[in-house]
Amino acid sequence: MRTFLGRWASTAIVGSALLVLASCGGVPLLPSQPNPAAPPGVPAPPGALPSSEALPADTAPLPPPITQGKSRWVPVRWQELPGFNDDALHEAWNAWLKSCERPVPPWTALCPQVRQLAIATPVEQRAWMLQTLRPHRVEPLQAGDAGLLTAYYEPVMDASRQPTARHRVPLYRPPADLAQRKPWFTRQEMEALPEAQAALRGREIVWLADPIDALVLQIQGSGRMRITEPDGRQVTVRLAYAGTNDQPYRSVGTWLLRQGLVRDASWPGIKAWVQANPGRVQEMLWSNPRMVFFREEPLDGLAAQLGPRGAQGVALTPGRSIAVDKDSIPYGAPVWLASPGPAANLQRLVLAQDTGSAIVGAVRADYFMGWGAEAGELAGRLKQPLKLWVLWPR
Repeated sequence: MRTFLGRWASTAIVGSALLVLASCGGVPLLPSQPNPAAPPGVPAPPGALPSSEALPADTAPLPPPITQGKSRWVPVRWQELPGFNDDALHEAWNAWLKSCERPVPPWTALCPQVRQLAIATPVEQRAWMLQTLRPHRVEPLQAGDAGLLTAYYEPVMDASRQPTARHRVPLYRPPADLAQRKPWFTRQEMEALPEAQAALRGREIVWLADPIDALVLQIQGSGRMRITEPDGRQVTVRLAYAGTNDQPYRSVGTWLLRQGLVRDASWPGIKAWVQANPGRVQEMLWSNPRMVFFREEPLDGLAAQLGPRGAQGVALTPGRSIAVDKDSIPYGAPVWLASPGPAANLQRLVLAQDTGSAIVGAVRADYFMGWGAEAGELAGRLKQPLKLWVLWPR
């Protein structure tokens, strides 16, 4: 379900230029705004074309629109894509290579070219895209559905292998009878019914100190756990999405708003309410019947430099992977994303590599930020309008 460069990667924004730097605390990746003209003596970013330079003329007749599940794809000319000349395409190519690890038609035939272009210049990559692909503006089948971009990330949390006086909130592997009982027990039933508790006994992976942290982890779909083993060793592992109880997802923020308990349903607002109302935390948690189960994965070497696997089955890339409604945009598709807003002005190439229970609709995407506290803070602020163009073979 719905995380990643290594310790040498982090993000800083200087003026309007994006610099990818190093950081051990997390890897958020915010895109730049279109590059302004460089001052004298300052070279332009690699592969960037002057914003004023026109794309090659494309006068061929456009094909008819395509109906794709819940969406309509309207063919357009490359000139419609805002900022296409300015994106550093080589940053997206690693994500594209990841999608080519599990290609599906029509990408099976094109992935050999994508791999060859990994060592090409961004100008060559852009020229290949212009020649080989056609942008299609994604529209809802029914007018009035506005586009929406949100973001997600991979939390980093402290955990214990055994329950302690402080660590009392378990995270579970899928129960053995999960496939035989659909839907499985609700969140409330898992804590209250002896039958559900018996099915979960021995399925605990780790224990957390804060039930809100556990909820955040379940909503994000994966996380990095800094674990104290029984022998005192400190290890870091990943808990990756392994399934759900097939109950509907209900937002605890929406529940608080409907109860008139908060005006601010952001995570800081929710946590402030939790601190002031510890006796009602369980009631709030039970308002969301969905529970997510996890599997443990090692996190060393290359795995530590990449994100968890999304729904496509490939590792996600910060700032270049998105979760989509798979009934509107197929996994593995390159997508041009444009989203102006207070958190970020995004105009860039991304890959559809994941999905999520709340990602529903034709023009809907969840933008993967990376991992750690900084990525989480940025992800929590990103909620703004969205336009999408699927880049499809001609």
